Amino acid sequence: MSCEKGASSGAGELGRLGADVERLAAGEPLQYVLGESEFYGRRFAVRRGVLIPRPETEELVDRIVHSVRGRAGEAGEYEPPLRTPLASRGLRILDVGTGSGCIAVSLALELPAAEVYAADISDEALEVAAENCRRLGARVTLRRADALTDLAEQFPERFDVIVSNPPYVPESDRGAMHPNVRDYEPALALFVPDDDPLRFYRAIARSGRRMLRPGGRLWFEIYEHAAAQMADMLAAEGYAATEIYRDLFDKERMTCSRLEK
Repeated sequence: MSCEKGASSGAGELGRLGADVERLAAGEPLQYVLGESEFYGRRFAVRRGVLIPRPETEELVDRIVHSVRGRAGEAGEYEPPLRTPLASRGLRILDVGTGSGCIAVSLALELPAAEVYAADISDEALEVAAENCRRLGARVTLRRADALTDLAEQFPERFDVIVSNPPYVPESDRGAMHPNVRDYEPALALFVPDDDPLRFYRAIARSGRRMLRPGGRLWFEIYEHAAAQMADMLAAEGYAATEIYRDLFDKERMTCSRLEK
């Protein structure tokens, strides 16, 4: 009996392995096949309804953490953004378009004195984010919200930091993307219309004017070719200063702006 059970179990494992190999051969990303992805030293659950976390986004998290702590990174490469560090005690942070929750969960674990909130329009994304909160022991308040319409209504709290990695790839660039991204990762989280590529940034910045405390920070991950447009838009929306940061591939990838009232 035990031998039969062992043989049955082995056959099942081989079948699953074969199915995984077929998925990989078809071009599906390894992270979706495995059901998890490494981010900021932790393993996050992922599936096709959420983006796979990327190294550039780890840099965004790292900069926020170091700006809150008010010190440079381990190698001394990070200056405190906008010259005014925030105190971590009593800090309130909102992650807009949280997806897997990788930004919000990482910030909650790295800054345990902070209150962390996260928003997404996708119910599936919120389910994955909740799973990651449970598996990693992070305290994050999750709410469904549309960044384009009702963000401030869903989050009446006032925040010290708002961070977002929203959709930013123009539709015209869809064909140039690698097939394992274009064909498997959620288009809802990737693409924006060519005639209004900053639509999510602008909407979040406008909501941020109501939601940020005086001196609060607005952090974005951005499209590499949009840094100058972003700085102009943020200035037009009333933000006092914007700094632009390059990622590990030397691309302009992050902005940090301060709200003064």
